[in-house]
Amino acid sequence: MSAVYSVDVAIAAPVNDTEVTDRVADAVRTLFPEAELDHRRGELVAEVHAMEAFSELLHRAEILDTARSVFFDSLEGDTFAFDVKKQAAFEGRVNFAVGEPSELGDIHVTVTVREPDAEAYIDYVAPPTEDGTPISPSDE
Repeated sequence: MSAVYSVDVAIAAPVNDTEVTDRVADAVRTLFPEAELDHRRGELVAEVHAMEAFSELLHRAEILDTARSVFFDSLEGDTFAFDVKKQAAFEGRVNFAVGEPSELGDIHVTVTVREPDAEAYIDYVAPPTEDGTPISPSDE
């Protein structure tokens, strides 16, 4: 049986004067295809309620351990947040932004988990691995 998740994923991406808004929107939609973006004062914002496409990109890139580390490092209560590079997202890749933001800004994502809990949702999006291979719940 699969679990039912209730999550709110808030996305914000700055759009600088030197950038094409549609390209930034494409970058966001590559990570979150269901995002309906609103353009507000120099940024695109959206809220979605799933991270399946994002999870698939993490699996394909084999960066589940990195993602788990980023998610758990920012976890506070039922919320975790992270930034990803816009250019990598435009190219269909996830590249977590750490340290100083890039010159054009990064895509900021805040995830609030309502059900069941944040740790379980992180396990769903970026499952624990053994030797780089996701561990299924029956393996634990």
